Amino acid sequence: MIEPEEQSYSQKRKPASEFANRTEYLEHELTIKRFRPWRIHLPFRDYGVEIEDWVPALAATIGKVVMVTAMVAAFAAQFDLSPAFIAENVRYEMLIAGVLFVLLFSAMLNPTANLAGTHGPMIPVIPLIAAAGGHPLALGIMVGAFGLLLSASKGGSKLVNLTGEGVRGGLLIYLGAVGLISQIAKLKLSAASSGIAGVSFVVIFITIVVYAYLARVQKRWLAIPLCSAIAGVAAFAMGVDFEFVTKPGLPHFSPFYWWGENTGWQMGWPNLNHFIAVTPYAILAVAMWSPDFLGHRVFQELNYPKKAKGVLMNVDDTMAICSVRQIVGAGLGGGNLASSWGTYMIPAAIAKRPIPGGALLTGVLCVVTAILGFPMDLAMWEPVLRVALMVGVFLPLLEAGMQMVKDNKGAQSAGVCIFSCAFVNPVFGWAVTMLLDNLGFIGDKERAKTLSLKDRLIVPLIAVIICVGALALVGQLPGIPALI
Repeated sequence: MIEPEEQSYSQKRKPASEFANRTEYLEHELTIKRFRPWRIHLPFRDYGVEIEDWVPALAATIGKVVMVTAMVAAFAAQFDLSPAFIAENVRYEMLIAGVLFVLLFSAMLNPTANLAGTHGPMIPVIPLIAAAGGHPLALGIMVGAFGLLLSASKGGSKLVNLTGEGVRGGLLIYLGAVGLISQIAKLKLSAASSGIAGVSFVVIFITIVVYAYLARVQKRWLAIPLCSAIAGVAAFAMGVDFEFVTKPGLPHFSPFYWWGENTGWQMGWPNLNHFIAVTPYAILAVAMWSPDFLGHRVFQELNYPKKAKGVLMNVDDTMAICSVRQIVGAGLGGGNLASSWGTYMIPAAIAKRPIPGGALLTGVLCVVTAILGFPMDLAMWEPVLRVALMVGVFLPLLEAGMQMVKDNKGAQSAGVCIFSCAFVNPVFGWAVTMLLDNLGFIGDKERAKTLSLKDRLIVPLIAVIICVGALALVGQLPGIPALI
């Protein structure tokens, strides 16, 4: 007789009809999975695909179109590249992400690694990279190289484990609140430019009511598709213009086209000076990974049952895949900078689904979207885009952060973290507050006493030095000019 812990997923699986409700069934699914990193995993043999998996898949696809477009457009603006280049490179990146990494890695080889998405916080830094003489391919290679070093040293998971709950809560509250305010402001601006200023009020009001109802009936995992659809219908009914303009097709696939002197990026291949110029920005990009990855892992911990240890996101493996994806994607000619895919992980955690099922659907949707082209127009339409980001990313971040602040000690750490983030940025706020919290200056002093000298001082101090040093090099500290 096979012992329960040695049984396969298919042997442990039970039909949903045997459970009192859907939540019990989904939580049972989470507790019976034991993924084997870097081995072949197949749907229905090693994991299931449920209706709930469509929610993170749709959210991730919308988010991918939006974020990659913003990233590539930021590069294109600096190098005087055309809108046609942006559309073709985004289409290319959707195929790279969908086929080479989502389907191959997260759905098959390592289901405990989150999907490799887009590094949104780096978008505002792109003009500085171009002004410093940076090259997108050199930047991609250096980010990947530094990321592999951090992954191999297990530094990512170490930093996550050393971040106290108060600091985690403050970081999530800041990211959620700032993101919500930003998206609301952008929707208002878009509505005003369309000549129908009232559409922003109607769309946001409807979103609040629908989201509140979904939270009441414990169906928040439906928020992204439902709220986005209702927002789109309401905006169109009020007269906001929308049309499909992107035609079906395939992009160029040759790296020699993309890195040609007169084609693609029109920059040729990078030289040594390009690699030197991008080094501090690559350090900054990787330094930003830990708080980003931390937020995504926290969502699983908050929404999964305590026994579901086998399906939690592995931070170091996710960093490794993001690093490889960065080197390969940039080498092929893509303009994306990789990070943990938040618009996938957050909805997946809320829907109580592990990574691979939705990853399989996400990969398929990315490929279909890239080939058809016109779904990208709908995903980038302002009412759909802003509402999807609000209910799918920033509002859940805010809620999760508030859940983590459980007492006065946690509130103290959270408050200092929010203050520090607002002063510079989330990387600075996370690193400095983690050091203060681990030293016992703020937060839980008893927790600080249980830490070793290495965990209390040495590792957090190194994190602060690297983060603050990278920010200083590229001129991201208030009032201090760039050191390079």
